[in-house]
Amino acid sequence: MKNLYNPGQAVQTTVVAVTGDTVFIDLGLKSEGFVDKAEFTDENGNVSVKEGDKITVYFASANNDELHFTTKIAGKSAGKDALEAAWKNGIPVEGHVTQEIKGGFEVMIGSVRAFCPYSQMGFKNRKEPAEYVGTHQTFKIQEYKNEGKNIIVSNRSILEEQAQAEKAKLAGALQVGSVVKGAVTRIESYGAFVSINGFEALLPVSEISHVRVNDIHDVLSVGQEVEAQIIRADWDKERVSLSTKVLEADPWNGMDKKFPVGTKIDATISRVADFGLFVNLAPAVDGLVHISKLPVERNTNLKKVYSVGSPLSVIVDSVDMEEKRIALSPVVSNEEEENAMEYEKLHANDDDGETYNPFAALLKKR
Repeated sequence: MKNLYNPGQAVQTTVVAVTGDTVFIDLGLKSEGFVDKAEFTDENGNVSVKEGDKITVYFASANNDELHFTTKIAGKSAGKDALEAAWKNGIPVEGHVTQEIKGGFEVMIGSVRAFCPYSQMGFKNRKEPAEYVGTHQTFKIQEYKNEGKNIIVSNRSILEEQAQAEKAKLAGALQVGSVVKGAVTRIESYGAFVSINGFEALLPVSEISHVRVNDIHDVLSVGQEVEAQIIRADWDKERVSLSTKVLEADPWNGMDKKFPVGTKIDATISRVADFGLFVNLAPAVDGLVHISKLPVERNTNLKKVYSVGSPLSVIVDSVDMEEKRIALSPVVSNEEEENAMEYEKLHANDDDGETYNPFAALLKKR
């Protein structure tokens, strides 16, 4: 059995049991290999593997019929032969950062001294150099020279590999079209960030609801749980966009039956544009009164005449369900219509350029 594996040899295997202080792995042999459970246990006592998980381990030693594997070389097992094997095979090593020295850190891997440059310590959210001193970190050996007298290690390469593996795992789980749940972590003017399995995705303000959202704080708060659908995912840039709006019922459903042509509605102006007035007919459903239908001259600045929130009675001219557009005209009261007709009679012979009556103009347009 001692000759089945070479020191540092990588093995792709499956966890068959997690018991006591040991994680047993399948080697396809009469006996199983094992890894110390401590290698998979975090500072809170949580074990990161379970039966059936696929893992990569490295052969450490053989004792009679027991084959000992490791996820990284550390402690007494970190002799020069083991470190050379770790360098050749890309096996992670665990080291103790003992002090800050010129250009980086002194790292002790077992009883062997190594050097980690500043640029190779940490990855994202890098700490101040002094904060690493006294800690245990995982490294990869980048250089092994002079029979182990000159060893350069990198903590960053380990963290980058972990980040890539986590990104690949998330990319498999967070695909476009998937419906996910998460908590709001922060709110900006352009949207809210939602934590999905530890990854922050963006919920743009335009994707929160069919109803126009003027202030995100009115509808969302930090810590709030939301359900959303993934609408875009760019894993090269690590950007994922969400939408809660797509999970809502389409507010336009049945609008052609609710507001058939000729329907009169007492509505409210929701937006004033250069070309006309948007009028709110139902939640998230606006119709347009084009400027040509209004009792004003074409070059009139509508924002000086009309204001958001003002009431306006309108009549439905047309409904386009495919384009989701409703064309409206303002309702002219009987009194206004009578006054306009009387005005027309009195000024029938007047030059049109000298006088202007908005209601008469409106009647002409109609």
